Amino acid sequence: MTTFTAETYQNEYLAEGASEVNAVVTVTAAGGGGTAQPTTAAEIIIVDISGSMNYPATKMRAAQQATSAAIDCIRDGVWFAIIAGTKLAHQIYPAPGTMSPSSAESREEAKQAVAGLQAQGGTAIGAWLALANELFATLPPSLNHAILLTDGKDESETVDELDATLAACQGRFQCDCRGVGTDWVVSELRKVASALLGSVDIVADPAELTADFAAMVEHAMGKATADVALRVWTPQTATVSFVKQVAPTIAELTDKRVPVNDRVSDYPTGAWGDESRDYHVCVTVRPGAVGDEMLAARVSLVVDDQVVSQALVKAIWTDDAQLSTRINRAVAHYTGQAELAQVIQEGLEARKAGDDATATVKLGRAAQLAAASGNEATTKLLSKVVDVEDAASGTVRLKSRVEDADEMALDTRSTKTVRVTKTAP
Repeated sequence: MTTFTAETYQNEYLAEGASEVNAVVTVTAAGGGGTAQPTTAAEIIIVDISGSMNYPATKMRAAQQATSAAIDCIRDGVWFAIIAGTKLAHQIYPAPGTMSPSSAESREEAKQAVAGLQAQGGTAIGAWLALANELFATLPPSLNHAILLTDGKDESETVDELDATLAACQGRFQCDCRGVGTDWVVSELRKVASALLGSVDIVADPAELTADFAAMVEHAMGKATADVALRVWTPQTATVSFVKQVAPTIAELTDKRVPVNDRVSDYPTGAWGDESRDYHVCVTVRPGAVGDEMLAARVSLVVDDQVVSQALVKAIWTDDAQLSTRINRAVAHYTGQAELAQVIQEGLEARKAGDDATATVKLGRAAQLAAASGNEATTKLLSKVVDVEDAASGTVRLKSRVEDADEMALDTRSTKTVRVTKTAP
């Protein structure tokens, strides 16, 4: 049985008149063995088969090989289905409107169906997700996970249509998104992944798809607990400013708020295996006088509407500047990591728009933040886009020529963070 623990890291001391309380809550799940019962898990693989997947032809073949490898990773008893996507959604396995329990026989049948796919038509990501949502709805509540692969723009439907589908799918399943090649739009897949609590990444070389697909399914098979939420209570004199996951990746949860009552809201975190994640909670309170103390928030872990652990966020007002100006290391670190992701995305947008001055400033700040936090992976990705002259001061020069794949890799992976070494709470 999975057990959850929660710890708070913060500087609870505020200057007189201050109203913003920040805390990092570390949630750890352990003891579940990292494996869901097969009958409570479901997997759908969505493969883009639009006409562009034929250019080059290796792309379509790689997608078929990767999907077959992913199918092989689905454990016996896990329900699954395969969807092929054009401007419509086509269920190619099992029979339309149904899902099949995984077995050696059903996996082989599914792979044969995948082998017969031919690329043609357009791209309508919302239609693909809508069909996945319908298929998941045919099963009892379970650990629902999907993989979505595309190589192009969502050109066969409107933005409003995609947004409506995402709203209908939220809370029903999680979805990891992959873009193959460089003709897809990072912001489109990031929107899907963000709404459905999944990841987004680029697979520039189709030959790398097989390993990536297999890893995603194996990761999904390692989940043991579904529908875990952060439940945040605040007193009448306080309001939640934001809740975001900050490790291992940055994910905004504020807009996913589900009210429980006037003072309590749930923020869904998706399915869990044996793992640890960090969340940044910011609360605005009524300013207090020196010596006043209050409970600014109570953060609980909720599984199946049962509280399994909780952490407290406190506020104490003081006139001791040494106490009130001391920034907790975890809060400072993740504030910097959130800014790092933001300035990378803003810098790349400025570069695309031809605003080299803004791009240089933003990406220079990114280089500075990445170096200061020890985020070596991001530093390496930045080096493909800018020449770093002095990381400490954020002095960089834009490269005159940048490969599309390098720019998109920096963009998609900008939200990956490094964990902070915390002091005792």
